[in-house]
Amino acid sequence: MYRYDDRDRTIIGERVTQFRGQTERYLAGELSEEQFLPLRLQNGLYIQRLAPMLRIAVPYGLLNSAQIRRLARISRDYDKGYAHFTTRQNLQFNWPQLEEVPDILAELAEVEMHAVQTSGNCIRNTTSDPYAGVARDEIVDPRPYCELIRQWSTFHPEFAFLPRKFKIAVNGATTDRAAIRVHDIGVQIVERDGEIGFQVLVGGGQGRTPVIAELIRDFLPERDLLSYLEAIVRIYNQLGRRDNKYKARIKILVKAMGAEEFARLVEAEWEKIKDGAEQLTPEALAWAKSFFTEPAYNAFDGAASDTALEQQAAEDKAFSRWLERNTFRHRVPGYRAVRLSTKPTGVPPGDVTDRQMEAIADLADAFSFGEARVTHDQNVVLADVQQDKLYEVWQTARAHGFATPNIGTLTDMICCPGGDYCSLANAKSIPIAEAIQRRFDDMDYLYDLGDLNLNISGCMNACGHHHVGHIGILGVDKKGEEFYQVQLGGSSSEQASLAKVLGPSFSRAEVTDVIGKILDLYVAERHPDELFIDTYNRIGLQPFKETVYAKAS
Repeated sequence: MYRYDDRDRTIIGERVTQFRGQTERYLAGELSEEQFLPLRLQNGLYIQRLAPMLRIAVPYGLLNSAQIRRLARISRDYDKGYAHFTTRQNLQFNWPQLEEVPDILAELAEVEMHAVQTSGNCIRNTTSDPYAGVARDEIVDPRPYCELIRQWSTFHPEFAFLPRKFKIAVNGATTDRAAIRVHDIGVQIVERDGEIGFQVLVGGGQGRTPVIAELIRDFLPERDLLSYLEAIVRIYNQLGRRDNKYKARIKILVKAMGAEEFARLVEAEWEKIKDGAEQLTPEALAWAKSFFTEPAYNAFDGAASDTALEQQAAEDKAFSRWLERNTFRHRVPGYRAVRLSTKPTGVPPGDVTDRQMEAIADLADAFSFGEARVTHDQNVVLADVQQDKLYEVWQTARAHGFATPNIGTLTDMICCPGGDYCSLANAKSIPIAEAIQRRFDDMDYLYDLGDLNLNISGCMNACGHHHVGHIGILGVDKKGEEFYQVQLGGSSSEQASLAKVLGPSFSRAEVTDVIGKILDLYVAERHPDELFIDTYNRIGLQPFKETVYAKAS
């Protein structure tokens, strides 16, 4: 992973000192709320419903064990002993004291972390595939490009005050595990005639106006990545609306002028800068890639390792279930990636305690070269686990509450903090998630349903990605009462689609019954080996609508 140099340490150290002074001036009444607002946002600090919320940057979700232990300590010493993994692969503290935030940032700086550009109208954390570098279907590891984008976009003076926040995702595999089609810029790594390059998509996003991104360049040479991104953000910075924040995202601009015209403007801008300072030299690319070299894997006979694992699984049904749902085939024989589930029943999705974070750090040190990754669906990946150590990892994970074998099932849901924390939320999300977890806790039933994404957002800002859930739930306000709108048919995959609204919203008490009716119809209508999204795409919304809203006879 990338390690700070002296310049990085100096910049982040000075930033902490600067924010300490700003905070002291605010608390002394020398800065107004309005003056302090952009200063705190530039350092990841929000004012939420009950307390400040501090969002910590986790570049493309990658953490080392020292960083995880420090996050655990911070949660214990400065918060309430837990933290929350977000859908941008970041981490949030929900209960810091404002006067202690500079101390937290100083602690983070000691382990090469910060909260810069985790909020505000700037380029946010670049996200990527949690299986980067280990996936069998990978074209090339996306992390060096993510790191180049991170360094280019951090403190970029031209893009510090964009019309709105700006999100970039990079995917390096044939399967899209980074949701690139619902990002402001989605970068897909491709190989053409032996040359690595990029497909570039723009104008995707969720929120109150969800849009699937459009392709504006089918092949961009590797050396031109940063200059082309710069051209895109320049056009957006110049022409994006600033008079209405609800119409300020790049998706609105691209929609208004058309992808073809937007691409024409980008290409014209790019012509002016493509041979300039942002062009990536072979040395620059080699430098970035040098931080993501292959760890010291042991050599295994892959077939023998697989056979031994199958025998072990055959002797223990619980281990077999976990192995099937919570591990991922590795490109190196004898290894697998392990997905630690943060979604046991009764725990808000993405929440982890200080002790659990320390357990993750211990697992990373013992079994995965000291690193772990945060996923965009709020779980944690140990990317490089020997297959002969999986049983031990499973037992340890189970002891710490991470081994619920529900990855990819209904209860492995994405859920925003909702009205329990967020001041923007219309309704609570976490109680809905828990009610669904408790209602559908039969693992055999969940396995029979197969892969199914359920995403919950507490408001139109869609932090819970409800627009791209196979089943999406959106909290809405109806005359001061919390209600929930159900949507069906969304996906953030290569065949990305936006969910359609089922009909009138429901009370909190009705939601689980509604989900039950939807699942019953799917089971009744599905063809053999057909997943929920396949059945939905074949039969459409109407049968689900008729079933859910049918009046009792």
